[in-house]
Amino acid sequence: MARSQQTYSKKEKEKKKLKKREEKQKKKEARKAAAKESGDGIPFAYVDHNGNLTDTPPDPSLKVKVEAENIVLGIPKKEEGDQEEFDPVRKGKVSYFNYSKGFGFIIDTENQEKYFVHVSGLIDEINEEDHVTFELEKGMKGMNAVRVKQV
Repeated sequence: MARSQQTYSKKEKEKKKLKKREEKQKKKEARKAAAKESGDGIPFAYVDHNGNLTDTPPDPSLKVKVEAENIVLGIPKKEEGDQEEFDPVRKGKVSYFNYSKGFGFIIDTENQEKYFVHVSGLIDEINEEDHVTFELEKGMKGMNAVRVKQV
């Protein structure tokens, strides 16, 4: 004789599902009834002259008229005098360098920050305490000194 596939826990789960559906339907009907009784409808939200939401209409005297021709979309064009020239070449001093390991560190003279330098980023051979010029590139763990030349 075959046993029924319905177990006690399955029956209980089905009962809970049906009960939840009924409760949800009752809540939905209650909300509909409350909305019909109040008759308020949808409340309005207004935007004032500063762009904030309020429940009162904005004052028409504070309204600002904007001409469509005055609206600029995009980035304004740069003129020659707007931007100063940026020199990517920095100056620094080698604080540590080990050729057997193939890396070292350079301290920038302007902001006293340490930058990692790898042997692959060297143009000239460098040693500790040498003054150098270098450029920065974004590496995996921060900024790296590349194109390092001895001064």
